[in-house]
This record gives sequence, structure tokens and C-alpha cells, in this order.
Amino acid sequence: MTDTQKPFHIVFLLFDGITQLDFTGPAQFLARMPGAVVHTAAKRIQPIETDSGFAILPNCSFADCPQADLLCIPGGFGTRDVIADAETLQFIRDQAAGAQYITSVCTGSLALGAAGLLEGKRATSHWAYISLLERFGATHEKARVVKDGNIITAGGVTSGIDFALVVIAEIAGQKFAESVQLGLEYDPHPPFHSGHPDVADPERVALLRERSYDAVLANLAEIIPLRS
Repeated sequence: MTDTQKPFHIVFLLFDGITQLDFTGPAQFLARMPGAVVHTAAKRIQPIETDSGFAILPNCSFADCPQADLLCIPGGFGTRDVIADAETLQFIRDQAAGAQYITSVCTGSLALGAAGLLEGKRATSHWAYISLLERFGATHEKARVVKDGNIITAGGVTSGIDFALVVIAEIAGQKFAESVQLGLEYDPHPPFHSGHPDVADPERVALLRERSYDAVLANLAEIIPLRS
């Protein structure tokens, strides 16, 4: 950032049980925008346990976090605690009120919904949890990145990188976004064609739901009321 470059404040919410790639993926890309200043905010400045066996230390608390130009809510198995925590939801609302972009990755969209920010909006989430979006008055749109006004929601985990590039292109232009993509060699060619239920073996999808997601889905559904 040059002396004359206006800072662009990017705030990521951190919480125990976060899926670290939901945060670190888009952060790696967004940090390369002109003027980008990345803030990692949690209730308290103490190590945050990720889903990958290591911790992340936030660089600010809710109390001293600056106003976001872009607010991002990652997901993870800790999303239930976020949805149930009034202080965290109020932080999201307060930051969203002044943000140019309000964004999420994976189940972070459920936290946006719980904060009352998805009413009447098109949105997405991780494929295992999209059924919950309607409980917040949102309409699921089948896409890796969904933009409705200034709200941008990304699907599961790796789609956070795609959302970051969408934002970079909108702010700094497509050519700059392409340069960031090139510099970080984001050229995915996965060894298996199994990255979404639409293309994966149905038996494998069912097994993964049973082993990893059904219990979490039911747990989340317990605290998200049905709409009358």
C-alpha cells in the first residue's frame, strides 16, 4: 500500500471450530488487493482452535475492530456456537451496517441469516446445509458464488477463493484479478471428479452425509426456528 492508497479494511470473523480454509483461502487472495488491510476479529484475543489441528491468533477483538469495508463470515462446525451467541451476532450486524460488502463462505451464510441479513436474498452455503437457508427467509441459488446486492455468499470451503476473485475483479478490475489468480497459480485440476454431489458417486454422497453432516445438520436445525 502506498502512502496515498486508501486502506480497504477486510474483517474476518474467527471462532473456535472454524474451517481454516474458509478463512485462509479468500484471505490469501484478498490481501493482494490495493490498500488491503486484513483484520481477524474474535470476542477475545486468544488462540482460536481451527478444524485442522492448529490455532490462529486474532489480531483484534470485537471491541477494537475497525469498521469493515468487507466483512467475511467463514464457516465450520463451530457455526452453531456463532448462531447461538448474541454478542457475536450483534458484532456481525454492527459491522454489516457500515460495510460495502457483506460476505460468507460455507456455513458462514447461516450466521448471516441468524443475524437477520439474508431476508429476501438469494444465497448459497455448503451443499449439506443449503436446506437451512430458507429458515432465514433466503432463497438458495445453485452456484459457487451468489451475489445479491452487496451480499456475497460462497458455497463450501474452496469456493471462498472464487468469491475473493469476484470481489477483486469488481473493485480493482478483471485484469488485476487475473494477475492475482496467476500469481497464486489458482488453476485447479483435481485428480478426481468428485467435488460436488451433482458429479460424485451417489453412494459416496450418502455415506459422507451419514458420517459427517447429518448429525451437524440436525444439531443446527434445533436452534434455527422454522418459518411460519
